[in-house]
Amino acid sequence: MKKFLLLALTLVLIMSVFIGCSKEETPEGNNEDPVDVVTTASIVDNGQAVIDGLGAEGTWIVCTLNDIVLEEDILVAGEFHDKDDEAKPLYRKLALYTQDENHNITNSFNLTAPKMTVQSENFRIQGGTFVGDVYVEANGFSLTSAVVEGNVYYATQEIMDSANIAAETAEITGVQEVKAAE
Repeated sequence: MKKFLLLALTLVLIMSVFIGCSKEETPEGNNEDPVDVVTTASIVDNGQAVIDGLGAEGTWIVCTLNDIVLEEDILVAGEFHDKDDEAKPLYRKLALYTQDENHNITNSFNLTAPKMTVQSENFRIQGGTFVGDVYVEANGFSLTSAVVEGNVYYATQEIMDSANIAAETAEITGVQEVKAAE
């Protein structure tokens, strides 16, 4: 059943990309670029896809489909808006889970890397576990229904004060403190 659900979700996402990229026929018979934009998540199942998706040329959201182990550091960089809508606030998300049609988490995953450096404003880790240290250099870092098995270091006190660690659903096993990146 899980494989069928993942296959169906993948097909829907692929179809939405094609629909979003297609030309619309106008009444005069001319092809024009459509006004509406359809965006999708970067759904990943390997380390390089995580690195690319979270990089400056990546996407506003990266969703994992399994546990992933990286030997190299992760850099979360670039300015992205919620659902790629520039009218919405800056926002990025790392979803370490899958969900059902009612948005209930069905599986949670681990992402392991020596270090993650966060340079994107309003970056959220949700629904799984990041194993490694996190260095936050931008305002608005948040952790919801997730665990960091490691330390979270903030570049300044202001950045630390802007963080939102959901007390009832998030956990950091190490320290949280102001410390410059190594």
